[in-house]
Amino acid sequence: MVTGRQGTGAGGHVAESGGHVASAQTASAAAPALELVAWPRRTVSTGPGAVIFDLDGTLVDTVPLRVAGWIATFAEFGLRVEPEWLHLLMGADGHLVAREGARMAGRAIDDEMAERIDHRSGEHFNRLNETPRPLPGAADLLRDLASAGVPHAIATASRAGQVLASVDALGLPSRPMIVDGSHVRHAKPAPDLLLLAARRLRVAPSACWYVGDSIWDMQAARAAGMVAAGVTTGFAAAADLQRAGADLVAADLVDLRGRIAGHVPTRRGRLVHTV
Repeated sequence: MVTGRQGTGAGGHVAESGGHVASAQTASAAAPALELVAWPRRTVSTGPGAVIFDLDGTLVDTVPLRVAGWIATFAEFGLRVEPEWLHLLMGADGHLVAREGARMAGRAIDDEMAERIDHRSGEHFNRLNETPRPLPGAADLLRDLASAGVPHAIATASRAGQVLASVDALGLPSRPMIVDGSHVRHAKPAPDLLLLAARRLRVAPSACWYVGDSIWDMQAARAAGMVAAGVTTGFAAAADLQRAGADLVAADLVDLRGRIAGHVPTRRGRLVHTV
């Protein structure tokens, strides 16, 4: 059960200062101008009926490669974007990142150019992502959920061709259900991706936890009516995730696995949690 008021829909521009989300008053002209919806704090008192995961920065340590791919791509298109601003944009829809990156570099682009930039960034990422490294606790938690019969999926804004190498690096007996950015018109921070995953799992969004490492993961989860579970394994600090609407924040998936373990019933009693 989650208690608390629904989102107000109110928000403000966001910027980053010293690795954290800052108020609009401190933003420079080159900062991202995306709106961050202000969601009220809630208390989570029950476990998940289903768990949906982000991929990059949540299950696999690939966010630095994402940033490198974007920097290389923007440079090819004659656009200079500071890495620290890209850190804030990670986790959002690729077209949105392309448009915001171009805007920060002083250029407005149309949808066709955004698609070209997004596609090229994916090509650079695939070249760099030769040996994806699972993050601590990722494979164990996914195996536990599968063993316990808890519905789960991966919902990532990445394109289909950028996903499988990272998922296979988890070393699971079989791939979980995957919903990628090609399945929806609008990816994060819009809730479409998460809602599609819930429909495919046949679980009500209100019974789902969405686990992610970015502020846009938290925004999408709250907009979808899900529990927003943040992990500090990407660029966002705990305070950033909380300001973006996180209902709970764990250091990593090892920590989160322990929090879930006491709530999830299994055929044998409870979800097994060993460290």
